[in-house]
Amino acid sequence: MKRRTFFAGAAGAGLAVPAAQGAPRKAVMELTYVRMRNSSDNQYRRTSQFISTSLAPATKRAGSGPIGLFSNLIGEQSPTILMLTAYASLVDLELVSGKLAADERFAKEVAEFSGEPGLAFQRIEKALLQGFDSFPGVEIPPSDEKRGSRVFELRIYESDNFATLHRKMGMFDNGEIDLFRKVGMAPVFFGETLIGTNMPNLTYMVGYDSLGAREEVWGKFGRSPEWQKMRKLPGLSDAEVVSNISNRMYRPISGSDIR
Repeated sequence: MKRRTFFAGAAGAGLAVPAAQGAPRKAVMELTYVRMRNSSDNQYRRTSQFISTSLAPATKRAGSGPIGLFSNLIGEQSPTILMLTAYASLVDLELVSGKLAADERFAKEVAEFSGEPGLAFQRIEKALLQGFDSFPGVEIPPSDEKRGSRVFELRIYESDNFATLHRKMGMFDNGEIDLFRKVGMAPVFFGETLIGTNMPNLTYMVGYDSLGAREEVWGKFGRSPEWQKMRKLPGLSDAEVVSNISNRMYRPISGSDIR
């Protein structure tokens, strides 16, 4: 297995999305979904261990981060491992890929992983996103040794066209993300999909203390006067800016910077 093709970055190195003058540089987020078979052949154990102890550390040595590693709790195509990788720019993504290819330690680990008998995974899917104006990068929720790991929700909002998508992005930039924080969510990232499926869409991740806490904070959000006012503004109702919403629940695994 060639080093440059193993979990290689999306073909986005030639895609330039300039930031507005004076605005903070928007990070590029890569979402890698590793799909496995739920059987007795230990695909999950083998692959999750490799990602946690080899791929994630090597990617950080190459200059990327933070990195989030998650296993899905609720959602289709289980089991799945999600790797969230943050880059300063599309150029940085290409530079990190080159450094990974030159990492001799990682090359040996890939060879050992690839040399084990049987398939390690079924399929890999990727998406490439760019941060929002008000949330340009990945934010690690505060934590300490006393608290347990959060649960995380990945939500994807599809729109009929890019104009309506950008109106929805504006809602997030102009109050919705602040309201998320106010009701108790822990935002991780917000990104417009540059390369992926079901475009145009945006994807974001938020954390909760527990599944029970998720129900509580979404209830607070839905009842809040701020949201009730925002959703009634002309041109910003759900029916006008969102054509479909999907969500998936995850828990962090070993090696994740986001917990």
